[in-house]
Parts: sequence; structure tokens; C-alpha cells
Amino acid sequence: MTITKLHQQDDDASSPLPSESTPLVSPKPSTTTTTTSTKNDDKRLSLFLFLEAQTPNGLHYESFTILLILLSVLTFILGSLFLPQYNTNSNIAYKCGSTCDAIWFGNYSDNALQSLGIGATSLIEIFIVGVFTIDYLLRFYTADLIHVKYAGITGRIKFLFSFFSLVDLASTIPFYVDSFLLPNTDLAASNFLRMFRLLRMLKMEGRYDLALGMIDDVIYEQRGVLGTALFVGMTVWGVLSSFFYLAERKNSDMIYCLCEDVDTSVCTMDEFGFVDCTEAGCPPPGDDAGGQEVCWNVYQSIVLSSFWTLMELFGEFPLVDQHSMWGKVLGTITAVFACAVFALPVGIFASGFEAQIAARRRKDGESGGSNSPMVVKEGGGGGVEGDETEWELVDVVGDISTTRGIVYNFLHLQNSASAKMFEMCMNVLIVFSSLTFMLSTIDLSTNWQLLLGWFQFASVAVFTVEYLLFMYSAGENPKFRGRGLLVYATSFYRAVDLVSILPYWLTFLSWLFVGGSLTPGSVFLLFRLMHFEKYTKAFTSFDDVLRDNLDVLAMTGFSALLLWIFFSSLLYLTERDSLDQDMANYYKSVPHSMWITLLNLSGECPLAHYSGFGKIIVGFIGVFATAIFGVPIGLLGAGFEELVTEEDDDDENDESSDEVNVVSSTPSSATGAGLQTACYQFVNGIGSKSATRFELSIYALIVATVIIGVVQTVPGYESFFSWLEWVAVGVFTIEYVLRFIGCGADPEFSGLSFKRIRYILSFYSIIDLLAIVPFYIALATPTSWVDRHDEYFRMLRLLRLLKLDKYIPSITLVDDVVRLKRNVLTVSCFAALTLWVIFAGLMYIAEFQDNSMEIDPLPLYGCVDGCTMSDRFSDYFNSFPLTGIHLTGDFPMVEYGGMGRVVLFFIVIAAVGVTSIPSGVIASGFAEIVQSKTKKGPITKDGAAGDDWFDIKYRELEGQSPPSSSFGPTVDILQFAVKRYLDGAVDECTGTTVRTPISIIGRLFFMLLIVSNIVAVVLESIPKIDKYVGNEPGNMFDVFEKWSVLFFTIDYSLRLFSAKKSREALFSPWVYAFTFFGIVDILSILPWYVQWILSKSGNINGDETKVFRIFRIFRVLQLEDFVVAFSKLDNVFRASKDVLKATGLMAVVIWVGSSALFFIFEQNNPNFRSCDASVPLTGTLGTPGCYDFVSTQECNDFYPDMCSQSAFTNMPNTMFYVAVFLGGDWGFVDFTWPGKLVCMFLCVAGIALYSIPVGTLFDSFGAVIGLGEEEEEDEETSPM
Repeated sequence: MTITKLHQQDDDASSPLPSESTPLVSPKPSTTTTTTSTKNDDKRLSLFLFLEAQTPNGLHYESFTILLILLSVLTFILGSLFLPQYNTNSNIAYKCGSTCDAIWFGNYSDNALQSLGIGATSLIEIFIVGVFTIDYLLRFYTADLIHVKYAGITGRIKFLFSFFSLVDLASTIPFYVDSFLLPNTDLAASNFLRMFRLLRMLKMEGRYDLALGMIDDVIYEQRGVLGTALFVGMTVWGVLSSFFYLAERKNSDMIYCLCEDVDTSVCTMDEFGFVDCTEAGCPPPGDDAGGQEVCWNVYQSIVLSSFWTLMELFGEFPLVDQHSMWGKVLGTITAVFACAVFALPVGIFASGFEAQIAARRRKDGESGGSNSPMVVKEGGGGGVEGDETEWELVDVVGDISTTRGIVYNFLHLQNSASAKMFEMCMNVLIVFSSLTFMLSTIDLSTNWQLLLGWFQFASVAVFTVEYLLFMYSAGENPKFRGRGLLVYATSFYRAVDLVSILPYWLTFLSWLFVGGSLTPGSVFLLFRLMHFEKYTKAFTSFDDVLRDNLDVLAMTGFSALLLWIFFSSLLYLTERDSLDQDMANYYKSVPHSMWITLLNLSGECPLAHYSGFGKIIVGFIGVFATAIFGVPIGLLGAGFEELVTEEDDDDENDESSDEVNVVSSTPSSATGAGLQTACYQFVNGIGSKSATRFELSIYALIVATVIIGVVQTVPGYESFFSWLEWVAVGVFTIEYVLRFIGCGADPEFSGLSFKRIRYILSFYSIIDLLAIVPFYIALATPTSWVDRHDEYFRMLRLLRLLKLDKYIPSITLVDDVVRLKRNVLTVSCFAALTLWVIFAGLMYIAEFQDNSMEIDPLPLYGCVDGCTMSDRFSDYFNSFPLTGIHLTGDFPMVEYGGMGRVVLFFIVIAAVGVTSIPSGVIASGFAEIVQSKTKKGPITKDGAAGDDWFDIKYRELEGQSPPSSSFGPTVDILQFAVKRYLDGAVDECTGTTVRTPISIIGRLFFMLLIVSNIVAVVLESIPKIDKYVGNEPGNMFDVFEKWSVLFFTIDYSLRLFSAKKSREALFSPWVYAFTFFGIVDILSILPWYVQWILSKSGNINGDETKVFRIFRIFRVLQLEDFVVAFSKLDNVFRASKDVLKATGLMAVVIWVGSSALFFIFEQNNPNFRSCDASVPLTGTLGTPGCYDFVSTQECNDFYPDMCSQSAFTNMPNTMFYVAVFLGGDWGFVDFTWPGKLVCMFLCVAGIALYSIPVGTLFDSFGAVIGLGEEEEEDEETSPM
């Protein structure tokens, strides 16, 4: 046994001391040497080795402690199910009596251990605490053997505050406090501290160093960029929170009440933001027993607004249908832009974590350390790859003189035409058996159901015979005889075969003898679709991915599991007593809490009305924990994508000569002469200024008519700028005629026969015609069908956006993307589509009879009252789009039963990463093609790719002296002095900025003043504080604001005065005024002066001044002087402009086009309709009900002003919702079938294409501020 030297000698100062995470003893000792000489030291050393699992008995003890930890955690989790006060509707809650509770859970102080007088406890907990107490005392006794710094009394005190010591104390001391100091109190939270025992498991095999220990490494390595990104994220969060507060503080739809069935429209709000819903049937404010408000606006203060804004910055919009108009505008900005900026810190942390893993793997690979837990041995796993097994069988030729040999050759070698025909027939049978299952879920006639049932039975019988023949003939290969047959049975295809037929036969036997349905077993027929794997080799790559990442997945997966259990338990404690019954039901036990927490950790927040502590926890999960939890999921998806892409590299290299040509935005030279050439050149902006102006006017008209078309869908604005539509149609008609005349000179058509017919049938010509022909038809036939459906044909105007593709190619690049990535798309789409089909079937089986939780009415699906998830998942085809939404990573529906949650667990863990690959491939391919077109180099970390005239001029001024003042040398001296005070002076030797004491004091003063102003804005928004201070002129906030504005005004004036001596202002006060800092400075003071002028004129009251005071939040941007970030935004946009032009148009087309389709399909969807209480939901005796009308307008015609649509009422409204959808959050899911088709398109490709420009901005911003700088430096310095 080889024992590492435990003590560092005083004279060996150069030898490094091991850290807590450094293994002190080799895991595989071979010889024994010791540095101790006394018998006592020998015993202590033996004890230490035992505790550290470095002896055979120590290994057994370690396994025993792991078992105790798991038992302790499990009893806490399961014990939460046996609390009747929380699980009121559960029969299980009453199953554990006094003796059971005394043995296992210790929920009640009056159980069988009551005589001990130590409060609520259990025998299991007493035993576990006893073991861990002794373990801790022994570790304390041998602490100096861990590290020399723990020697002596002082060292032992240090040991008390070490990580694992605190873990041990936190998991044991509360037991003694509860039992002996406070035995008569109910300290429920102390039971939760058992969860800390899980952290002890991280110490096993060095996993602490490889898991939690990485977090501080990530923070250290990314500290510079992470600090900047956090500043950006926090600033965006604070500013948006303030503006959301401003937009929604008076919105009655945002009122939340603890009492049920409240019509918030009759509630009132006073000037301070307090809500009174007495008229709606709620108690008056302050009358509840807890002293808590009964009703409040969830945006009544910036503090409350910050939680909801944080959710939206995560991409979650839990109140999507309750926003006001300005709230929707802010929500759209958040969904389109702010989410990407806010995601910077999370992205940096996640990428840093993965970089640390990769670095450690490289290090382990270089050192060749076989003992490292990061190393996976070659050939590990002991299994046989699915397709490898098949190929090994093919290498053997069967004996044709035996039946088995003939069958083997027929099935495996397929060496005859009949064998290949058999395979083709089996493929057809797989497809039809899958379709049969799907159709059997629809409510068909008895005869059809009987026919489908017999077909399923026959299909399964054929599949069973085939499976048995495969197993029978496998023995022809000597390797798969005897025990080898079991290896063959577990190969990919045979496992798929067994999974697809065995459940059917089990349900068939149950149906035969007991009764019931064959449907649960039939769904597994969908797994047969994996047989098409033989053509793509997609799923058989998964074992390679798992094996290559097994070490990392084990470590990060355990960390993710720990986070899941920890936060589930924590939220269970904070939310189980929630006054909101819905929230309490989801957190009534730890297992129930684990369902919602799983979604939280995956980046979702389907619930929102948390307690104060709950909001903090959920916010922390979103900002930090999701980055760690998502690592194993991301590794699976990324590993699969990398493997598929690598397999595709050879094909792409072979086809490099066929590189995709990108259409140039500049028209080719015209061919031909005379009128044709003149027309062609004129409409394409060639040859004259008038042609260029005409082309620009077309751009402007396209944008203007699209905006007008959107606005005209709003009731009351139907004639908004209608005259411009006449002008636009006239201009577009002239343009079309000119293009028609000039098409003979267009290089695309000039060399073809029937050129004008070909032009008329071309893509752009059809777009042009669809944009103008309906106008003329409606004009010529005022009572025609076209005119009666004018609102739909108006949407055709939006197609004019596609005309811009002629000038900025985007849509026409999609086919180039598909050709470029066709191989990897084939493989990844097969994997994604197969998983989608299978999980849709599993979700149908799990939910089609789930009546456990009630949901909103679904009249479109035939349910108006008492609806459940069984109405949503009534058949396979309804399950398919809903499952697609979940596979995008969004979970807007959470009312699932137990089986549905199990299926969704696997969707979260495995399927999301794989099904997102096609979208990622499309997005990367599109960006690759656009970048190849622009021929721009990568963005450098100093932002040079985005430099403009300012940056160029700034570099030109290097070394030049500032100009002299026209007012003489005295002013020059003053300007230099002010400049030194404001910005310090640069030391020419060191290059550092040197400040005088007065400058330092001034800088600190203004930092404190900025922070104080931000705090004042937040405090003033809190109703209780605002009411206490009052809105009268001269209140505390007014006085503080006056003094603040005075100081900021002086600072701004001094900066303008000294700008002549500032190279950062290009030695010009005017330039400074329009720089980022100049604009921020004026924004921080100008609103106060406007407010002061309005108040003096009597045009503003006390409450309205808050609107101006909110603008003080912009003063947070003045901290830019300390952390450079936002001043680089213009560089970011310039660095990305080439890609943004093409991808931005693509995003706008998808956004506006999808919005138009959703508006057309969903504006009268009864699932989103609500009516006055006096209107019946469904008609009786000839009187129609709310849901009986084809449109909401017809409902209002019959019941005046009593019917309303909650969503998709006009294009601006719809565009907000679609912006949210494209951000990955589906606030609505119960669409009509045309709407579901649009939904599925967005799930498959739309979201990926839409996200390209946002991702481009993300990458550019990271490059400009230095994201990845450390990684690049590491790569440059690393040896080849």
C-alpha cells in the first residue's frame, strides 16, 4: 500500500500543500510505507484510511454511509406524502400510523416514540444521526491527517469551517436542537437540512473537485467577462422592471386576489397602488387574519415587477394574456432583443462549465492517469453496439442444408430478390401498423375500429414470427450460441422488436381474461419505426455518445440530480402553505414539488404566484442552477450532433467543388437593348439616380403598406391611411408592368423560350400578383366573395415583405441551406421525427383517460365544463402538436397525471436535446451561407470588426495635443484641471490611470449617488413607503431628487466644459453630447426639468410625477464609467450588420407571416372566447350560446358587448403573442387545426430561423466585450 505523505515538514516549504479536493491516498494502493512511528499514530492513520475508504473495510463503510444518506433523503421525500394537512385528497396520507411514523418518518411528536420526550423523530433518523455524529467526531480527531493546516487547536477550529465539516454539522446539529433544546416546537425546516447529507456523496471518488469545485474555477476564469455580462444583465433587468411597473401598475387585469372568482375589472386602485376589490366580493384591504393584502397588482412596485420581468427575460411569459398595450410592446422588445442580452451571464457560466470539463479531460488525456475519474477506458461498457452485432452476423453464411441456415441467409444476408421484397413489405407493414394505431385513437365507427384492431393483431403476429425467426437463426453464428444468444437479444434491432410486441401481447392477455383496452400495448408498435435506423444510423450512434461522455454525464448528472432534489425540497417548504390553493397543490409533497422544479431547472416557469422566498429561489434557479442542470442534457444533444456532423464531413469535403452559390444582392448585367433593357435597369436601380430613387421608394412603400396592413386589423382603424394603399397598388402595378416588359433583358429569363410566361410563373412574379390582384378584383366586384372576405385578402399585402428578398436574399437561401446540410439534416430529422412520433403516442396513452385535474373550457374540442387533459389528448393527432411544443423545451401545460409526468421527464432529459438538432443545423447552415456571402473575417475581441468613424478618428488622434481654448490659457488650465478631476491622468510609464484624492472622493461620491438614486426609484414604487412619504410637493423623495439633479447637472456641465481636452470626446463638446455617456448624462437630468416645468404650469399631479421619476433608472447606465459594456452596442450592430440584414429579414418574414396566419386562423377560436355571465355557454331551445357562434363578432351582434376574445384579436396583438412563441414560450396551445400546423412549423424550423439574428447579436456582443478571450489565450499557449 502506497500512502501519500500526510504532513508537510516545516523545512519543505517548496512542496505544495494538497487541497481538500486533492486525493491524499491513491485509490489503488500497492505497497505499505508510513511516516509515523508511534503506535497511537498508527491507530489514527488506520482510522483515517478507514474513514477515507482506503481500506477494504473502509470501502464497505463508505457504501454503508451512502446507503444511510440515501435512506435519510428518501424518508424525508416519502414522509411528505404522509401529511394529511397537505395531502387532503390522498388516501396514502392516512396509511402510516403511529408505529410506522416512529420507525420511518418522524412527522409527528405523538407517535410511538412520544415517551422519549424529544419531539417528532423516528428510529431511522436517530440511528443515522448517531452514525454521522460518531463519524464526524472521528473525522475531527484525524483532521490533521487531511491537511497540516488542521493540526492543533487552531487547526481544528479551521476544520470546523471547512466545507464538508459545515455539511456534517448542518445535517446533524438541528436534530439535537430539535430534540433536546426545543422539543416542543415544530421546526419543519430542520428536516430539510437532511438534504445536505447528499453533499457528502460528492466527496466520494473526488467528485467534489470535479463538480462543485468547478464552479469557483468557472467564476475565476470568466471573472472579467462575467462581471461585464452580469452588469449588462442586471441593468437590462432593472430598466425593464421599472418600465413594466410603469406600464402595468394601473392594469386591472394584473390584479391578483386570494379570494376566488373575482372580476378584477370592478376593483379600484388608489394613487399609491393599493387595491380594493370589495365590490367584487373580496374582504376589504387589511381585514384578513394574516394582515396580508387580499388583492394586489402583481406589478404594484418595481420589487414585485422585477420577478415577473425576470421570468420574461428567461423567455417565460406566465401572464402573457393579461398585459396592457404598453406591456405588450415591452414584452415584444423583451422577447425579441432583451432575452439574448440577459442570457449572456447564464451562457457564459454554462459554456465556462463545459470548458472546464473539456480542459480537465484534455489534462487527464495528456497525463494518462488511469485513476482519474474523468477517464473512460477504451471499449468500456461491456455491451455490443446494435449495428455492430448485425454486421458480425452478416460475416457468417448460413448452411443452406439446414432450415436455420436458410432462414438465416434469408433474414440476415438478404441474398435473394424475395428476401429484399420481404424487407420492403416489412417496412410497409411498419408504416401501416403505426398509422393503424394513430387512426384507432379517433372516434370511428365500430366496423372501422374492428378492422383496425384485426390489422393490428395481424401486424403484431407477423412481427412476432419475424422476431422468433431472427432469434432462431442467430444461432447459425457460433458467437451467438448459448449465452451469446442473450447478447444478440439485447442488440439494438432485437431490443426494438421485443419492445414493440411484448407490451401488446401482455395487454392482449389482459384483455382476453380481464377485459380492458388494447390501446396501451398498441402504442409500442411505434417503436418499430426505429427499424428505419438501418438507413440513417442515427440511434445506434447514441451508445457512442453515451460512452464518450459517460464520465462527464456521471459527474454532471449527479450534480443535476442533487440540484433537483435540493430545490424541490426547498420549494416544498416555502410553497406548501401557500394561500393560493393551486400553488399549494403543486407543492403539497416533495414528489409533487419535483415535477415543477424539474421544469424550473430546465428553464421553464409555468407557475408564477410564489411566496417571497419562493420567488427568490425560482429566480436563483433561473439565473444559476439552469446552467449547471442543463450541462448533461446539452452534452447528449451536442455529442449526438457532433457525431453526426463528423460522419458528414467526408461527404461535404468530397462535394466542396460544388459549393453553394449565394445569390448576390446586386442585379446582374442586363442583356438585350432598347425598351426592355431600360425597364429592367430602371426597376433594379441601375444606371441613373431616378432608378435608384424608384428602387428606394419601392422599399419604403413595402414597409409602409405592411405597417398599415397590420394597423388596419385593429377595430376602429380599418381606414387608417387607406389612401396610401391606393398609391402603393398603383406604384406596384407600374413596377410589375415594367418588370414584365424588361424581363427579356433579365439574365434569369433572357436566354429562355417563353420568357414572359416563365416570368409570370416565377416566384417573385406570383408574390407581386398576389399583392395587387385581389385589390382590383374587390374594386371591380364590390359585392363579390373577394370583397366580402376583404379582411383576409388584406393579409396578402404582407407578402410584399417577400419582395425585399430580391434585394436582401434570405428566403431564397433556404434551399441552399438544405443542400448544404442535407446529410446531417436527414439523420437528425429522422431521429427527431421518430422521437416526436413515439413520444406523442406515449403522451396520448398517458393522458387520454387522465381526469385528475380540471383545465379551462375547450369548446372547440367539444368540452365546455369540467374539462381535463383527456380532452386535450383525445386522440393521437391532438397529442402530436402538443408533444411538439414540449420537445421544443416549453411546458405551458402542467396539469398532467403521474404517467404523463414520467413521460415528460424523459422528454426533458433526453429528447429535447436531440429534437432540437435539426433546428440548430438549419440555423447554423443559414448563418454559414450568409457569412460566406459577406466574406467577412471573424470579429476580434477588441471589437475592430465593428469600428465606425468615431473609432477611426479616435485612433487618428493618438499622440495629438488637445486644441487650445479660444478664451485663452486660463480656460485651458481650468479645462485640463477639470479633465484630471473627472477622468484622472494616464501615467506614461505604466499606462495606468492615476487620480488625485479629490478625484477619487468625487468618483466614489457619484457612484454612491447613482446607487442611491436607483434605490430611491425602487423604494418610491413600494405603496407602503410611497404612502408614508406622501405625494405632496417637497417630500423626502422630491428633496433628494433636487439635490441629485443639481449634482448630475454640475457633472454634465463640467464634462461639456472639459470635452475640448478629452480625446474620448474627439476634443469636441458636441461630439461628447452625442456619445453614449453624453446621452446617458442628459437622460439622467432632462426628465426632472420637464417635470418641473409641467408641475409649475399645473399640468401634472403628484402621482403622474412618478412617470418622470422612473426615468431616473437610466442613471444606472452611468455606472458604465466603471464597467464598459453598453457603449460598445453600436460596435456590436455594425459588426453584425451583414448577417443581420439577411437573417433579420428572414426573422421579420417569419414573425409577420406567422402572425398573419395565426390571426386568420385563431381570431374566432372559441377556446379563446369568453362571455358575460348572463350568456349561456351553449345554446338551448333555439337560443345560441357563447360558443355556438362562428365568430366573436356574430356573438356580439346577438349579445351586444357581452362577448370578447382573449387573444389574436388583431395583428398587433397577435404579433406580440407570436414574438413570445418564437422566443420559445407557448402561452396558448389550444389552436384550431390550421393553427396547429403553423405551430408545428414554428416548432420544427421557424423558431430556429427566427433566432439567428438574436444569436448573431449575442455572439457579436460577447466578442466585442471579450467573451471567450481566456479560451482563445489558452488555445494559443497550449502545445500542439
